[in-house]
Amino acid sequence: MRKLSLLKKWDSLSPYRKLIFGFLVAIFIGVILLKMPFSLRENQNITVLDSLFTIVSAICVTGLSVVDISQVFTSTGQLIILFFIQLGGLGVMTVSIIVFLLVGKKMSFETRELLKEERNSNSNGGITNFIKNLLLTVSLIEILGASILAYGFSRYYPLKKSIFYGLFHSVSAFCNAGFSLFTNNLEDFRYDKLISLTISFLIILGGIGFVTVNSLFIIKKKKLKNLSLTSKFALLITFFLLTFGTMLFLVFEYNNSSTLKGMNFVDKIINSFFQSVTLRTAGFNTVPLENIGPATVFISYIFMFIGASPGSTGGGIKTTTFGILIFYAFGVLKRKEYVEVFKRRIDWELINKALAIVIISLFYIIVVITILLSIESFSADKVIYEVISAFSTTGLSMGITASLGIISKFLIIITMFIGRLGPMTVALAFTNNKKSLVKYPKEDILIG
Repeated sequence: MRKLSLLKKWDSLSPYRKLIFGFLVAIFIGVILLKMPFSLRENQNITVLDSLFTIVSAICVTGLSVVDISQVFTSTGQLIILFFIQLGGLGVMTVSIIVFLLVGKKMSFETRELLKEERNSNSNGGITNFIKNLLLTVSLIEILGASILAYGFSRYYPLKKSIFYGLFHSVSAFCNAGFSLFTNNLEDFRYDKLISLTISFLIILGGIGFVTVNSLFIIKKKKLKNLSLTSKFALLITFFLLTFGTMLFLVFEYNNSSTLKGMNFVDKIINSFFQSVTLRTAGFNTVPLENIGPATVFISYIFMFIGASPGSTGGGIKTTTFGILIFYAFGVLKRKEYVEVFKRRIDWELINKALAIVIISLFYIIVVITILLSIESFSADKVIYEVISAFSTTGLSMGITASLGIISKFLIIITMFIGRLGPMTVALAFTNNKKSLVKYPKEDILIG
């Protein structure tokens, strides 16, 4: 009877709540694994809170860390973190469905709905083909990236260690996680073009979305004009943000002695490009961020908040949300009745959803920043940077993560979790999703 009761309760849950529950179960298992003796180096110990923070950061592909994972965890512990990075990058429900397919089980309609929510899709059709293409794409990219990075690291370390470093950083980069096995992240490789550019392109491929990546692989068979509107939009906004971000970082940090000053012009461009890429929810850095200029800090807020593309391993409000609202604003100025993109009309329901995502996200970020500013002694710019970085699952920090208090760490954990699942998913999990049938009289309100 109890089993039947539990099954009924489970069936009555919305897909949003089931998705949250799946992530919570995975996090609980991860916390236990990281606390085991085989995960920790000799004479090293971490609190349950630090273990929780690390696992949430891994499964939410963020990269913020309160401990130095290269010094605290054994190779086994680091592999556990890597597993949860991959789990978070692919998605808990996606991995569960892969297991279902491997053992020959059929997927129910409910399971398809869960995957639809996790991959931010409008359709639950073609799941099997999607999973196959996803596995093939991810495997090819990560293996290729690991091979190139292993060669790059072999110039500094023994072969066995280089292979491990190559694999770890390839998965971490493609999943936009930003975890590194080096104490100062990738700062020691700021002059290594092979490692910097390889990680940059892994981040880009992971951040533009699986559907877009698959479309790029078959671009010879398909004309560019036949790509989906989502893919076109993701590529357009990504190109714009990467180009604009590279130029701004180069200009603002050109003579900053803590970042670009002292490099030759080519290295300045590559490092500026790298930081522009990693601001798109990746979390790696080749230059120290503690002393970047105020202008760079400000543009970082914007780029992190926008984040990656839908259906990708990254966070943020998403490039397409940002793009739709830009086109919407121009449409209002031109007094257009509809929002038009690539000679296609965007549904008003989609625009309303984009506005809701931005408003909910901004409201949440403001609340968390306000709380942290009231209980922490750090400067406002560092606190704002930390919160937006956690929400967008970027994982970059201005050096305050490990020094945060218990309440602040809990808030950052919740922020990373909400950022990974998406503010709309979390909001819909705790609200009534039924459409209201009540229609009130229309009334005009003066605005602007």
